[in-house]
Amino acid sequence: MIYPIVAYGDPVLRKMGKEISKDYPKFDEILENMFETMYNALGIGLAAPQVGIPIRLFIVDATPFADDEEFSEEEREFLADFKQVFINAKIIEETGDEWAFNEGCLSIPDVREDVFRNPDIKIEYFDENFKKHTKEFNGIVARIIQHEYDHIQGVLFTDKLSPIKKRLIKGKLSNISKGKIRVDYRMRFPDMKKKR
Repeated sequence: MIYPIVAYGDPVLRKMGKEISKDYPKFDEILENMFETMYNALGIGLAAPQVGIPIRLFIVDATPFADDEEFSEEEREFLADFKQVFINAKIIEETGDEWAFNEGCLSIPDVREDVFRNPDIKIEYFDENFKKHTKEFNGIVARIIQHEYDHIQGVLFTDKLSPIKKRLIKGKLSNISKGKIRVDYRMRFPDMKKKR
């Protein structure tokens, strides 16, 4: 089942995700639906809060980057196989000199901006079988993970922009929250009447 993706302005995107255990209700179904939703929207990552579920779960599939000539052959081979589930993730450290990369988000369509992030991370997480891992990632994979990790922390990539950039996109963000946007995938917009 394809979930509607929650749009900017919905309070669920600002909630700190709750940790879950292996007996979380309908976990396998949620995970399957999240992958289906992500692929339907042509995404490379999706966090549970983006489909209205405030838990510490996100998925990443970096395989679309495997064809990108910007990366070395070795990086492309790694990206070609990178599909991962992250449960109850905790970033232990972020290191290296911050670098800019143009990011977007399925919950914030038609807004893309350069975001500075550290190139190297060390993260602790459980996989889909609730097996614990502590791994290091770098480059584009680290960035995708950091972006999705932010979602389970209640943080959006737009929060990381300079005050002037935030002002420049304020109108776009307002239109997204009001549903004044056209996208090729299902979205759920905040109920603006409740806010008044």
